[in-house]
Amino acid sequence: MSPERVSAWVAAHALSVSDIDCATAVMLKILDGKCKMHAAEKIVMAWLYDAVKARPGHLLGAEMHALIAAARPVADEATRNLIYEKRVLAETAISRPVMKAFKAMIRRDGLLDGVRESAAEEEAA
Repeated sequence: MSPERVSAWVAAHALSVSDIDCATAVMLKILDGKCKMHAAEKIVMAWLYDAVKARPGHLLGAEMHALIAAARPVADEATRNLIYEKRVLAETAISRPVMKAFKAMIRRDGLLDGVRESAAEEEAA
């Protein structure tokens, strides 16, 4: 998987404004260190966020994108705590069924196909 393949996947799928919000919320979760996805899946999800961040969301917009941009190069505790607070608010605003549907869609439509296996092969080499 590569950023280009993720961008191609995004171009081939009609993502809703709710999907954009979900991708943003997942990026917040990655940044606050609470995401339980496999490391390789987190990378793909960050690429997904990068591919959609310019698109309008329904609930999460410019403020969250600016916060994410500022937080990505910083790994200090204060930044993680701020991201955590914003992520909890974002996940409260996005209903659980909407987030579950988003996660099911990206898996069903192949965004994460083979990601773990590719990472395991790279680690073994």
